[in-house]
Amino acid sequence: MTTAPPPAEKRATRSASEADALAPPARRQLATDLISVSFGISVRSATGSVAAEDARRVAMARRLTAARLRYCGLDALVEDATLIVSELVTNAILHSGGTQITYTMAVGGDLLYLAVRDEMPGGLVTCVADSDSERGRGLFLVDFLARENGGKWGAADEGATIYCELRLPGAAQ
Repeated sequence: MTTAPPPAEKRATRSASEADALAPPARRQLATDLISVSFGISVRSATGSVAAEDARRVAMARRLTAARLRYCGLDALVEDATLIVSELVTNAILHSGGTQITYTMAVGGDLLYLAVRDEMPGGLVTCVADSDSERGRGLFLVDFLARENGGKWGAADEGATIYCELRLPGAAQ
C-alpha cells in the first residue's frame, strides 16, 4: 500500500524565524540575547552567616548562566562566566545590606555582559587576603578572568551595580 503526501494546504510549513529557532545553537545569529532575574535575599544575621536560601540563589545564578551560554553556543565561556557570576552574586549577598538583587546577562556584538545590582550604592572595595584566609579573593578572580578574556569589570550606578564584560570567542580585540 502506498500513501500519497498530504495535500499542499495540509502540509506543515515553517517560517524563516521558526526554522532559525530550531537551528543548532552554534548557527543561531543573535543580535542581542538578554536575561535578567531579580530575587530577594535575607537580611544578614548578626553572626554574618549566609542563609541557606541565599546560598541556593548563587547556585541558581550559575546554572542559569551555564544554560544560557550553552543555548547561545558559547560553551567555551561557561566555566569562567559561572565563576564570575558566583563571585558577584556572593559579594552582593554578603556586602550589600539590601534585600533584593538583580542579575543580568547579555550577549551582543562581540561581548558577554554580566552584572549584579543590589539596592545599595557604595564604593567598590577590594581586599588583600592573607594566604590562609578563606575570603577576600573574589574580585581579584573577577579581574583576572575579565583580563584573560579580553574584557573588563567595574562598578556603575554609584556602586550599586558590579559588571563584567568578556569578549566572545573569535571576536576581534
